[in-house]
Amino acid sequence: MRLFHRLIWAALAVALAVGTLQTALHQLWAVPLLLEAERFEDQKAVAAPPAAHAHNEEHAHVHDEDAWAPADGAERTFWTWVANVLHGFGLALLALVALTAWVWRRGSGPASPERTTPVWLLAMGVAAAGFLSLHLWPSLGLHAEIPGMDAAELGARQRWWLLSAVSAGAACACLAFARGHWRWAVAAALLALPFAVGAPQLQADPLAGFAPEAQAVLRPLGQQFVVVTHGVAVGLWMSLGLACAWAFARWVNPLVTAPHHEGATHGA
Repeated sequence: MRLFHRLIWAALAVALAVGTLQTALHQLWAVPLLLEAERFEDQKAVAAPPAAHAHNEEHAHVHDEDAWAPADGAERTFWTWVANVLHGFGLALLALVALTAWVWRRGSGPASPERTTPVWLLAMGVAAAGFLSLHLWPSLGLHAEIPGMDAAELGARQRWWLLSAVSAGAACACLAFARGHWRWAVAAALLALPFAVGAPQLQADPLAGFAPEAQAVLRPLGQQFVVVTHGVAVGLWMSLGLACAWAFARWVNPLVTAPHHEGATHGA
């Protein structure tokens, strides 16, 4: 129970630091591009929905207009920070649990080479696996989109994103925890699986609803946004790895590496 409490508090400390940094990166890099793209949203020509779905579309549109949204400026920034802290908490807890599992499973013996591996190096390895699984691998099939861009059906994209993230995560876990040479072949197959299935793609131009003048601005803006999202993700996972290394070494590792009888005492 004591280990669980330390994991929660360590994850919260990491989330506050990482969420604040991520919000700063968003404000510096991503928000200007988003605000620029949002200027053109009202200019988009929306195709009329089929008659069978016209009532549902109109009903959904009314609800969208009535839905609450934070005002631009300080309120929007504050709620972005809240979302980033909550996001960071989930990622930090996942990373800390992975670090705990690694030290417990691979470094349980006193002569284990993992005992001599610096915590920061283990934490950056976990962060690299998270970056690969939750950002890089899914983004190879589904690029980041600026406001107003059309995309393939949402449910299909969500299913493919989940397949890609789970496959990449399973590949990383296989390489980390399995010991046989066969794990390399299994990891390669898992990484290839989502691309063998194929990511859902929109057949038409995603900016087809905009006038040529707007497309000339939005197309390079969309390319910049893809680069920026990669930059923000790199900053997020690097800071997460370093912060988790500090939090794990300070609060969690002393319990994980304690002798078994001490761990049982703490757990009680």
